[in-house]
Amino acid sequence: MKLQMIIWFSIVTVVCSVGIFFIGRRLIKPMKWKSPYRQIAWTILSAIFLFPVASMIFTRVWKGNDLLFSWITYVGLGFISFIFTLLFLRDAVLFLSTLIQKAVSLFKKEKNLIDPSRREFLLQSTNIGIIGASALATSYGIYEARKAPGIVPVDIPIQRLPHAFDGFRIVQISDIHAGLTVDRKWIETVVEEVQKLSPDLIAFTGDMADGSVAKLESTVAPLGELTAPYGKFFTTGNHEYYSGAPEWIKHAGVLGYDVLMNEHRAIEKNGAKIILAGVTDYSAGQFFADQASDPRKAIEQAPNDMVKILMAHQPRTLYQTNGLEYDFVMNGHTHGGQFFPWNYLATFGQPFIKGLHRWDKSLVYVSKGTGYWGPPVRLGARSEITVLTLRKA
Repeated sequence: MKLQMIIWFSIVTVVCSVGIFFIGRRLIKPMKWKSPYRQIAWTILSAIFLFPVASMIFTRVWKGNDLLFSWITYVGLGFISFIFTLLFLRDAVLFLSTLIQKAVSLFKKEKNLIDPSRREFLLQSTNIGIIGASALATSYGIYEARKAPGIVPVDIPIQRLPHAFDGFRIVQISDIHAGLTVDRKWIETVVEEVQKLSPDLIAFTGDMADGSVAKLESTVAPLGELTAPYGKFFTTGNHEYYSGAPEWIKHAGVLGYDVLMNEHRAIEKNGAKIILAGVTDYSAGQFFADQASDPRKAIEQAPNDMVKILMAHQPRTLYQTNGLEYDFVMNGHTHGGQFFPWNYLATFGQPFIKGLHRWDKSLVYVSKGTGYWGPPVRLGARSEITVLTLRKA
């Protein structure tokens, strides 16, 4: 586990270093500011780089309230992310434009068609525009992330569904990520929205928190108030393993959740039954060998003729389900990409990023997540509370 954290810490440090160096070279240097403004700009940029790195250490050793520190850190990270993306796109356009102009000058046998002063003006004016656009994108993204999640109704047609379960409503929540900038008040809003839906069953597909149980026990307490007549169930996500999985598994039970660790439960209604199974996170075996994700084990001794529904945090768990008779699989983890350009990176290794799909003989739904992680920003991927209504096909 320590090795995993060291590797993750190293990757984040390298990525942030490269990003900050690129931004400084393409944003600060062309402005040709004189002392002390140039030094101030580099200091601010360096601080934004150091904050995410320091946060990984600070949030683990500091037992007090670090909400303000987290907001400064992750809003800054979101802002810098937009600046980096827009600078990269701008430079790509300038590079292609330069190549085209040089090709034209060679074709026309002219020495130089590029006006240096015009290019410098273009560079400085677009830099100012990029800062403004990034500030607007960050502000709107915060608004989108912090408002109440959208209610997303999805019908799940299952051919062999017992008539007693036609219209059965499973409310899925996922990726709350309590801690960092997700506070108790925001979680209370989520709980209120879920309870308004009067679910038959609640399925929480992982990533409850970022931080220790000791630190976040009060923050996640409202999640214990959720109730449903056919129970509420929890499966681990990768962030449980970053934050102390044994403690969070135990605490999920304290909050009233039935934690499914490669196992299943029979859900009975009016004499009919369906199987609800749950697996540990796809990466769990890297932390605890005895908790490795195992969809086959999860339905051992379950009757073959019963409808089988699987709760799994990551969509790539689907790679482990081929040949298994799951009628429906619900996932989270991807956040729907959360915001550009990470919506493209989120697809790496995952068969789906959001929405309803078919995989082998299974229907699959991937939630965009009820919360968010890192920068409190969402663009084009609103958080959701999903109402999965089972239908007799």
